[in-house]
Amino acid sequence: MTPDQMRDASLLELFKLEAEAQTQVLNSGLLVLERDPRHAGSLEACMRAAHSLKGAARIVGLDTGVKVAHVMEDCLVEAQEGRLLLSPEHIDALLQGADILLGLGTPAQPGAADPGIGALVSRLGALARGLPVPPSAPAPAQPAVTVTQAVAPPEQPVIPPAVEPPVVAPPARAEASEPTSEGRARILRVSAERLDHLLDISSKSLVEFQRIKPLGDSLQRLKRLQATARRALDVAREALPKGAVDAQAEAMLLETRQALGECQQLLAQHMTELDDFGWQGGQRAQSLYDAALASRMRPFADVLAGQERMLRDLSRTLGKQVRFVVEGEGTQVDRDVLERLEAPLTHLLRNALDHGIEMPERRVAQGKPAEGQILIRARHHAGMLLLELRDDGGGVDLEKLRQAVISRGFATEQTGEQLTEEELLAFLFLPGFSMREQVTEVSGRGVGLDAVQHMVRQLRGGVRMQQRQGEGSTFHLEVPLTLSVVRSLVVEVGGEAYALPLAHIERMTRLQGEDIVQLEGRQHFWSEGQHVGLIAASQILQRPEGKPSDNGIPVVLIRDRDSLFGLVVERFLGERTLVVMPLDARLGKVQDVSAGALLDDGTPVLILDVEDMLHSVAKLLGSGRLERVDRSARQLAGGKRKRVLVVDDSLTVRELERKLLLSRGYDVAVAVDGMDGWNALRAEHFDLLITDIDMPRMDGIELVTLVRRDNRLQSLPVMVVSYKDREEDRRRGLDAGADYYLAKASFHDEALLDAVVDLVGEPHE
Repeated sequence: MTPDQMRDASLLELFKLEAEAQTQVLNSGLLVLERDPRHAGSLEACMRAAHSLKGAARIVGLDTGVKVAHVMEDCLVEAQEGRLLLSPEHIDALLQGADILLGLGTPAQPGAADPGIGALVSRLGALARGLPVPPSAPAPAQPAVTVTQAVAPPEQPVIPPAVEPPVVAPPARAEASEPTSEGRARILRVSAERLDHLLDISSKSLVEFQRIKPLGDSLQRLKRLQATARRALDVAREALPKGAVDAQAEAMLLETRQALGECQQLLAQHMTELDDFGWQGGQRAQSLYDAALASRMRPFADVLAGQERMLRDLSRTLGKQVRFVVEGEGTQVDRDVLERLEAPLTHLLRNALDHGIEMPERRVAQGKPAEGQILIRARHHAGMLLLELRDDGGGVDLEKLRQAVISRGFATEQTGEQLTEEELLAFLFLPGFSMREQVTEVSGRGVGLDAVQHMVRQLRGGVRMQQRQGEGSTFHLEVPLTLSVVRSLVVEVGGEAYALPLAHIERMTRLQGEDIVQLEGRQHFWSEGQHVGLIAASQILQRPEGKPSDNGIPVVLIRDRDSLFGLVVERFLGERTLVVMPLDARLGKVQDVSAGALLDDGTPVLILDVEDMLHSVAKLLGSGRLERVDRSARQLAGGKRKRVLVVDDSLTVRELERKLLLSRGYDVAVAVDGMDGWNALRAEHFDLLITDIDMPRMDGIELVTLVRRDNRLQSLPVMVVSYKDREEDRRRGLDAGADYYLAKASFHDEALLDAVVDLVGEPHE
């Protein structure tokens, strides 16, 4: 590349940077002018932006850009001087011109000829002179469309009166910002890699300084040991008989005592200096980390830069009117979070306009303003970014949604008619689901809210939907403010520390062995009116089972959409704010792990990927290889306990028998019918089977018959407890292979317990 070519490439890059900044000003200002064509501040800002782009295009030799910017400037000057009132057709053409200017400057084909550019220049020239010109595209059904960001009143638009080109610094330099004469901070461009490196260094510095505290504690213990040694020396000296120690030994004892005293004084002095150094250094490290983290933060409004324009263009295409309102646009968010929020927010905004906001005539007929409203509200809460996206459209037609669910085979007609509103709305988040009968440019391809949910979950966040038919829909998004740090619960699994992001945790609890029941081949416990499935974290992470806790089974409740599951760990180590350290890219995707971190003492910890863990849980459920999670509790009970499986389709009878046997000291599992009981018997070891006869799917006689045919189970003691107390029923049960038959009509506590003791003995071996 020749020096001239290098110079041209550099200038084109600068032009692109300026075009990005100035077209943002044009887009924002033109949208304000569409609502208020005489808005002086916006007219001035847009005119200056077009003028700046004309000069920049002339410098880099982009003649096309000069022509487009010049005719745009003429049009805006005419409006400034009151000779032209900007109409939607003017705004369309000016926005098209801004798009062309933004697309210029590509090094491969700078200023490539476009047959539409000449037409646009002619059209803008005619519009500037007030001549009638046909629209460049078919006019929408409702031409009067306005989109505005209601962050400030029209009299005070969020547009600078004059925008200067950005100051560009070489990537290698990272000079501190310094205020300009206008009182604004000077903006420098620094590569994202350098900022990430700075944050990484500052976070490690912060962690290192946190290690000073345990070092100070160790020195404090050493000081106490020295004091103890000195007292022991004094006691030993005084205990010796007078005259038993010669003068030389006495001098040595005195010298030793004096040396210990000097050591204590020196140690105390150094400890004071260490405490002071640790406190000051820790404060500086914290300030350095906070400053590095703040350099990554950007206002939420940055992610909305192109959304106003997108809504404006889409609303004109659809023939709708909409007002875009933003609250909390100054809320600070990590730049990585903002970048990854752009796609889901764009989808939700398009969805709100296409599916939510009605046509103007329909809104008027319903007593609503012709202009709809889409609101985005952003705020901080407990280290999270809370976003609320609301429209005042028609909401979700639940009956239409119900029919879509049934017609697409997601549910039978009988099941579909019984679905609640919450259950129906959940179908909108399924992959491939769409309520559109025909594919349009906007929607109908089945790439819908499932993609939004997936992208939000990748941010360690969540999304939920509410709606009021006829009044609109609301989406609530919750994501971390930054991906650089994460507030986590640190737990121990297999003797090692792991971190679970708090955003995914419902709550924590501790269970006793008797709290766990078996249903449908899985272990559950009862929590707030629902059964919660249990799974061992050691099995998911393929870690050995660690030392059992001595005060119950620690369980972390993790929410998966509308359901919960309990993750059994070995210990709760406490909540921590962890600095996220990405794993080496050469490792690829590590299953169930998202990143690493360091604890306060420098111990490494893996941050778990909850989304990935949910897939691992689903695989284990599908394979039927779930392990029991209450083995540790049985070990704590002191010796091996006899296990009893109770099979009964009556919840009352099942719970009565379970609690009765637990109170006697037996380890009890339950099953809801014969099929569930058969699966449990094949998966685990039991010392006794207690079963009912009349049950769905598989009755007790079939279950006992299968048990007696199985080589592994044929010696298992079996008791039948049934309402049928006729002799022929009793004989039928015993002939099938039962060892004991107890009629429920004559059932009482002692009868059952005595029969169990007769069959398998006392609960402990």
